Amino acid sequence: MQAKEPSFTIGIEEEYLLVDRETRDLIQQAPPDMLPECEKRLDNQVTPEFLQCQIEVGTQVCHTLQEARADLARLRTTVIEVAADYGIAVVAASTHPFSEWTLQRHTEKQRYQILARDMQGVARQLMISGMHVHVAIEDADLRIDLMNQVSYLLPHLLALSTSSPYWQGHDTGLKSYRLAVWDQMPRSGLPERFDSFAEFQRHIDALVNTGVIEDSTKIWWDIRPSARFPTLETRMTDICTTLDDGICVAAIYRCWLRMLYRLRKKNLRWRQYNNLMINENRWRAQRYGFDEGLIDFGRGVIVPSTELVDEILDWIREDAEYFGCVAETEHVREILKRGTSAHRQTRAFQTAKAAGADDREALVAVVDMLVHETAKGL
Repeated sequence: MQAKEPSFTIGIEEEYLLVDRETRDLIQQAPPDMLPECEKRLDNQVTPEFLQCQIEVGTQVCHTLQEARADLARLRTTVIEVAADYGIAVVAASTHPFSEWTLQRHTEKQRYQILARDMQGVARQLMISGMHVHVAIEDADLRIDLMNQVSYLLPHLLALSTSSPYWQGHDTGLKSYRLAVWDQMPRSGLPERFDSFAEFQRHIDALVNTGVIEDSTKIWWDIRPSARFPTLETRMTDICTTLDDGICVAAIYRCWLRMLYRLRKKNLRWRQYNNLMINENRWRAQRYGFDEGLIDFGRGVIVPSTELVDEILDWIREDAEYFGCVAETEHVREILKRGTSAHRQTRAFQTAKAAGADDREALVAVVDMLVHETAKGL
């Protein structure tokens, strides 16, 4: 029986880093009144994160990308305004250029205390932030079917979102070092393949019943069926420093899911490649961003990102028109033109060095650029 067409409503979560305005380093301890003030203004749309130097926001359930963008802009603006009262700046990037993870403190919340206890040193290194995009797929079996197919696209989305080239004062040579940190966690990476939601749930139940995890929120794959909502949640991407870049990535993901559903209605489907192959593109996106292209598995060649983008836009054109987000998806060409946050961070560092700055001063210049872009790119 054909699954009922999903609503494809969308929600976006962003995790921000909190920076001391004087030192440009991450704060170690959040002011006790800051989160309550954010909650007062944003209600249930703001939450603490594992480390006190982070804060997370999430949009309402949105029917259009324009609605999602407006809500995210409101959330960012409010957190920036509240943080400023405490001498704190907000950074939308997946790593801080020079902060030391050993100095960070985790949030005193039961869930995070359990995480710190269970994960030990692995969890203590999680000085990283990301963007999560939820798209509503109400039918549970369809959610699993689309998860199996959409994994192919995830490295492409990562390549367009990279914002973590620096780690603890060093240029890592990667556009997304965040994934190198995150991949130390168990139950991370690309998802397993399942024939049905029931099969997925049996595996989750096995882990819960043995006491390994409390629930499926402890499954941290690059994409997963949400434990809280009837959504398919992608967790692959870095957080984009400018809002338009993030909305572009979210729009492409949403449109691609609808394209896969259209194929299914015609008894067609996207070819499923094994994780060995997809992981190669995942690594290429993590290492190079979009600079060196990705593998086209069908043709067996590495294809430049400009060509890949043209193909993606062709595949989802009907869906972008359906959702009224053609401009949001076409913004991908602007990302290729001016680079991701990772590219701009590297340029800011090199510009500062060329002007005579030492490494630390150049990294401070990167932080200043991120603070400026986070606020300006609304």
